[in-house]
Amino acid sequence: MIQPVISGTGVFTPTQTITNAELVEAFNAYADKQNAKNADAIAAGEAEPIGHSSEEFIVSASGIHQRYVMDKSGVLNPDIMHPTLRERSDDEPGIMTEMGVDACKKALAQAGREASEVDLVICAASNHERAYPAIAIEIQQALGAGGFAFDMNVACSSATFGIQAAADMIRSGSVKRALVVNPEICSAHLEWRDRDCHFIFGDVATATLIERKEDAKGDHFEILSTRCLTQFSNNIRNNNGFLRRTRESGSDLPDRRDMQFMQNGRKVFKEVLPIVSKHILDHIDDIDVTPDDLKRLWLHQANKTMNDFIGKKVLGRTPEEGEQPNILQDYANTSSAGSIIAFSKFSDDLAPGDTGVICSFGAGYSVGSVVVRRA
Repeated sequence: MIQPVISGTGVFTPTQTITNAELVEAFNAYADKQNAKNADAIAAGEAEPIGHSSEEFIVSASGIHQRYVMDKSGVLNPDIMHPTLRERSDDEPGIMTEMGVDACKKALAQAGREASEVDLVICAASNHERAYPAIAIEIQQALGAGGFAFDMNVACSSATFGIQAAADMIRSGSVKRALVVNPEICSAHLEWRDRDCHFIFGDVATATLIERKEDAKGDHFEILSTRCLTQFSNNIRNNNGFLRRTRESGSDLPDRRDMQFMQNGRKVFKEVLPIVSKHILDHIDDIDVTPDDLKRLWLHQANKTMNDFIGKKVLGRTPEEGEQPNILQDYANTSSAGSIIAFSKFSDDLAPGDTGVICSFGAGYSVGSVVVRRA
């Protein structure tokens, strides 16, 4: 059996940030304008006023302090409250391709590889800017990679599902080297006008290079095992079906709340955490890895409280400093890319033989886990 390894990772980080203070100022200005507009209906009891947000509320609810975005001007404009991303012509690279290529080049450089040596590209992300042609094929062409490419979407678990697909193809011998790239423009499917979720998401792109162990040139992590799980739920949903980049006034697109990110947070917390904890524990048990063997958990970066709960359940104790790194305070929730950011930024210090789990989870419900060991 061919042994697949992770030999490189890359992270593209946008140049623009939105702090909680900036976000709260914009949201509260929007709320005041809407409340003034609907003052008569509110006074008559026919409408509810929009409550203010606060920095304290955001940190308490999520652990997030800021987020990177591709466009902050539209988000922070109380009259717009969404990113305004330039429309591209068919002859121009898409925005997801631009983000993804940057992350891929960094992963290739870390592994000491050229794009021409790659024979599989998977673009795994929770939202895509178009239905077809596949974003992955555009990334393949922009890089100069060979072989074949395809898109996949399993919401926040897309990256780990993509890694499993690539690792399986390497094990079987059908490909030698694969890039799993996750360009996540989460700001475009977030409803910034909803106090309960307006702070959750940020933008980023990650890439993971997977190849045969015998071909790896430098430091790498053996992929010991992968496992995926899905269980249908409507508690996290987006009915839009594609990446809606603008919602200009006067557009023929309906201004429906269900056309953006929606979730029932309490149900998600109650139902997802036991599923994820059990999934990881069953996975490592089946390959004779114990919780005491785990040196690191790189979890999906959705919510600090959720991660703290999962870490404690999996390890059987409160994780020590560094055992379960969080990056969401800086990046916010970046959907499938979050666990890969954590892995990319917090794995260099592990010693040969150290074992860890990359795990992502989200809408579907879906859970993907990748058990890795430093070679």
